Amino acid sequence: MDIATILGFFLGFGVIIGTMLYEGGLAIFINIPALAIVFGGMTCATMIHFSMGQFLGIFSVIKKTLFHKTEQPTKIIQKMIDYSVINRRDGALALEQEMPKIKNRFLARGVEMIVNGANEHTIRELMEMDIQYMQERHGMGKKVLEFMGASSPSFAMVGTLIGLVNMLSKMGDPSSIGRGMAVALVCTFWGAFVANMVFIPMAGKLGQHSKAEAINMEMILEGVCAIAKGESPSGLREKMQVFLSSKRREQLKAKADVK
Repeated sequence: MDIATILGFFLGFGVIIGTMLYEGGLAIFINIPALAIVFGGMTCATMIHFSMGQFLGIFSVIKKTLFHKTEQPTKIIQKMIDYSVINRRDGALALEQEMPKIKNRFLARGVEMIVNGANEHTIRELMEMDIQYMQERHGMGKKVLEFMGASSPSFAMVGTLIGLVNMLSKMGDPSSIGRGMAVALVCTFWGAFVANMVFIPMAGKLGQHSKAEAINMEMILEGVCAIAKGESPSGLREKMQVFLSSKRREQLKAKADVK
């Protein structure tokens, strides 16, 4: 679980809701026509802009954004070094015993290809296709969230205009002016709120997750290919250290020295 995302949501909603309560209560911000215009319009526009599969896929994207935790690069490198030791000592078939312990599906696929005797070229080609597809899938999810973030204020403006038109058309009846103004301003509030607190930040967080996952997958790819070529554990470690900062390289080196 991404603690920063969860904490950000709780604090953000807490600040907004607390301010609403302080200024007069939640009831005045719950306006059914305003909510219908903003959320209904945004949802329908998203369904028009994207296919049904892409639209429904947003739920898995949101789940990934909230609960996905990227594995530490140093742990990935250490795993690849361990597999390299097993491969050099006992042969590729010995890695089959490690496969049930592997939770990362991308890594499991790479180890499985090593066990099956695939060469470096075949492994690299297939795993690069996996990385490309992952980036395209995450890129589409990011586009959906960005579109929702952009359309929410737009439909808030539509609701604002509807409220103002309704208010101006009934200027002769002072009792109806407040209702029209309420719809206009509440629409603006909800459109700005969900865009800037939910959809746009989630799109940004998904982009960061996607980049971090792509780097991890590149690391696994290089490690698997090095094992398939029969490189030594020390050579594999030196090759994979290019993905790390200087501080993390020292940490990895310290662990290797201890062993």
